[in-house]
Amino acid sequence: MGARAWSVIVTLLLGLSVVSPVAVAAQSPNMVMGAPDSAKNESSVRLMAGASAVLLGTRASPAINNKSFTEGYLTQPMLMGTATFPRHSVELAATLNLEGITLQRGELNAGMNGEGYVDRRHPHTFIHELVATWKRNAGDDAVVSVAAGKGFVPFGSDDPMSRPLLKYPINHHLAQILERALVIGAASYGPVLLEVARFNGDEPESPSDLPNSRRLFDSWSGRATARIREKAEIQTSFASVVSPEVSAGGGLNQKKWSASGRYESGGLYGFAEYAHTQELEASRDAFAFATMLAEGSVSRHGAMLAARVERTERPEEERLINPFRTPRPASDLSILGRTRWTLLTVNASRSFDVSRSRVAPFVEVGRAKAASIGTLSVFDPKGFYGSDVMWSVSIGLRLGIGMMHHRMGKYGAALPRGAVNMRDMDMNQ
Repeated sequence: MGARAWSVIVTLLLGLSVVSPVAVAAQSPNMVMGAPDSAKNESSVRLMAGASAVLLGTRASPAINNKSFTEGYLTQPMLMGTATFPRHSVELAATLNLEGITLQRGELNAGMNGEGYVDRRHPHTFIHELVATWKRNAGDDAVVSVAAGKGFVPFGSDDPMSRPLLKYPINHHLAQILERALVIGAASYGPVLLEVARFNGDEPESPSDLPNSRRLFDSWSGRATARIREKAEIQTSFASVVSPEVSAGGGLNQKKWSASGRYESGGLYGFAEYAHTQELEASRDAFAFATMLAEGSVSRHGAMLAARVERTERPEEERLINPFRTPRPASDLSILGRTRWTLLTVNASRSFDVSRSRVAPFVEVGRAKAASIGTLSVFDPKGFYGSDVMWSVSIGLRLGIGMMHHRMGKYGAALPRGAVNMRDMDMNQ
């Protein structure tokens, strides 16, 4: 890790020391900052805050051209906070992501593709989330809400950052839409939830990039969710995204749909999803990509064992001199072929409370197999990587203090009943 990474570590440590009193005070639902329980009133502002990061080492074999790479990172460094204004039924949620400093080269992640990175996970934007939400009960069993800002579009599944395994699934850009300027309307009645949103279609081009002001609300999505006894849920969603990979417009549009099921109770977690993205040129079908994924975990007394199996299709694009990067935007609307990736990932960890923070050492092993789809593909995975099977071993330490997102990307009525946007740190969820 270079000087910039160490500067971020220092920044996070300073941030932890600042937010720790806020987070600890906020753990009591009856506590208002700067006042005892008896002084609580509806005009008080309630604050919660937290910070997290992962110290990570990864060895990928082969990573590219029959060569093995071993690298270290400070990944997923985040400062998070919420401010709740009960009198106005408003909550402000913010997440600052510092991967633009610590992860400029990207994180080794076989099969990953998106935002100009390939076989590496790209750094997310500094303003990962900044959303204001108004929520109001509309009867004994109904909730309505409106959210606006920059954040997670109501489409597909939860952000992988809040799920048990460390390495992102390849389907990140097929199964989620995030870091967009958006307006979301949501309503729940009993176990049924409906969300609709307008957002900008263009993906970020760099960690400091902001949504293109000329592209605001040119895309839309909708998601329907049914909850079962607050332990399980099923969702289906659809999105129409205008020119995501060409910020100026004129690129391929996307029609996306997703279906998934999720269960979480006690120390058990299970999840399965299918998602499909159709790319269109002038309303004509151009390319299609599908993904299937299942993952689960078992945790007990701070120990966790998690596993994921995934099969995802991705486009193969022209690469730059740096073989882990592709032109952005692409020079034309063609691709070199499609590749199907099949992955199996297993993670074992143990979490410990240290003072007012949480640490969790872990080891994660992944096996990826790549195969070309179609006889016209000019991209040969075995020739390019040196093998059609790639292994990775990651060891590291999750660090956290205060509060963190549990269902990152859920706002207002979309939050499960009784949940808050941030909760006590639990590294095994």
